[in-house]
Amino acid sequence: MSSVNRPSRRYASPLREESARRTRRAVVAAATTLFSERGYTATSLAEVAAAAGVSRPTAFSAFGSKGALLRQVLDEALAGDDEPVAVADRPWFRPVWDAASPAEVLAAYAGVCTLIGRRAARMFEVVRRAADNSPDARELWETLCRNRIAGARMVVERAVKRGATVDLERAVDSLWIFNDPSHYDALVHRRGWPETVFTSWLAARMRDAVLDL
Repeated sequence: MSSVNRPSRRYASPLREESARRTRRAVVAAATTLFSERGYTATSLAEVAAAAGVSRPTAFSAFGSKGALLRQVLDEALAGDDEPVAVADRPWFRPVWDAASPAEVLAAYAGVCTLIGRRAARMFEVVRRAADNSPDARELWETLCRNRIAGARMVVERAVKRGATVDLERAVDSLWIFNDPSHYDALVHRRGWPETVFTSWLAARMRDAVLDL
């Protein structure tokens, strides 16, 4: 039988897929280091590729643009891996859903914010600084702000389901102020607070800001 007009098959090689994933990981790791040390705008994609040990076209084909690479770096810093799982569905967010009282909801969320601060506070600062000069970074920064508001709303609504009586919008805005990773950067990175002390402080401030309304 002739093979003319037979649709071609795409052969997916597990080895090729694993190689591509290793390349992406190397590029993300190199970008994380360089963006943190030099800043986003001062770092070229060619420099990231060289640090990762790949060619610039390889780095470009893996992500498409430096802006897309920045977004991936931040996503992985927030999540802790490159799996496409929402923050609210991750095991380390589970204590927020399992909390039995409004105060416990906020204490669990303070723990989540501490974990996110440990992983991503410095990269948040990279994006914030780059937003003044880079449209890609500016768009990403606005997305981060919206996501933090959405996260605050989700947690406040959970506290309400656990019995809290609050002015919803004011509570969301108040919690949004405290879920900013810059607090972790300031108090843990710069002032040397132990994480346990920071988490206790943050939980207390969140309770004051939300439940005292």
